[in-house]
Amino acid sequence: MGTDRLDEVLDAAYDCLTRYGVRRTTMDDIASTMGVSRSAVYQYVRNKDDAFRQLAERLHDQALTRAREAATADAPYAERVRGVLAAKLGLVLGLAGDSPHSAELLDEKGRLFGDICHGFTGSLRSLLIELFSEAGSAVSVAPAEAADICVALVIGLESVSDGARLFTPATDTLLTGLLGPLPPPPPLTTQGSPS
Repeated sequence: MGTDRLDEVLDAAYDCLTRYGVRRTTMDDIASTMGVSRSAVYQYVRNKDDAFRQLAERLHDQALTRAREAATADAPYAERVRGVLAAKLGLVLGLAGDSPHSAELLDEKGRLFGDICHGFTGSLRSLLIELFSEAGSAVSVAPAEAADICVALVIGLESVSDGARLFTPATDTLLTGLLGPLPPPPPLTTQGSPS
């Protein structure tokens, strides 16, 4: 299967998603966006649900790659934890900024994407547990609890309109409590379109 052509299908599916949402998008919409026949699209995906699942997997995998890079960076622990959290928040805010429909790819309770979203959050939690295990804690909080607190913070920031603005002061405050004094943070970036 041609990876470039599959990427084109997923890019077209994302374009349709931002315009119509998952339910209203058809295979004809995806084919039309690509400028090919519907049968050409079926060479790369089984149906529109498969296209959207593969798209969600790709976006979550890209964010997880960024989180893993942050976790293994040659940087202080606070910056590494912040980078893991920024990968999650950046994915959510980037998708939400592209279209209200894009957030459908992040629905942990949805039948199409729930397992992908849940697995992504679990992977981030594991990265955080490992970081807190290595770094230790300034307070008596177990690494798993520290990871859960961090994930809860980001989930909360995802739900407010100025979450990007609040990210740095919120993570600074939390990590100061968990790890002790912190170095200055790098700026937060968001991920938009799926390329």
